[in-house]
Amino acid sequence: MTSQLLALIRRVLALLVIVGMLAGHGDVAIAAVEQPNGEYDVAVVEHLRVKVPAAGRQAWLEAERGSWEPWLAQQPGFLGRELLWDGEREEGTLLIRWASRAQWKQIPEAEIEAVQERFEQLARQATGENQGNPFPLLFEGELQPAA
Repeated sequence: MTSQLLALIRRVLALLVIVGMLAGHGDVAIAAVEQPNGEYDVAVVEHLRVKVPAAGRQAWLEAERGSWEPWLAQQPGFLGRELLWDGEREEGTLLIRWASRAQWKQIPEAEIEAVQERFEQLARQATGENQGNPFPLLFEGELQPAA
């Protein structure tokens, strides 16, 4: 399969996720992994929602870019992620695609806590807050294929 076709497939899959969410199907997500034989297997999607006030939207994105983004890029099984913002609810939704649930869940909790602390530090700097997490977690779950 050509790299151009593979890139197109990835973009279409990402758009399907966004369209499903905008249509009110908040638990619809698709991620695919190409196997050596050219076929695709559907993977697990980590689904997070965080409180992101309108005034803090850029600070949230900056904190994500300075913490989770570079760390995730180094993780085995990480396929990509989408950061979406709901202005009406003032919430951020993160859809993080993993090649397998096992690869996602084998990450040591201490590593996750360290990255989260870095995220919160950057978020506090960007928002001017002195303590806590300016963008608290509202929901945490995982999405898997229906079939």
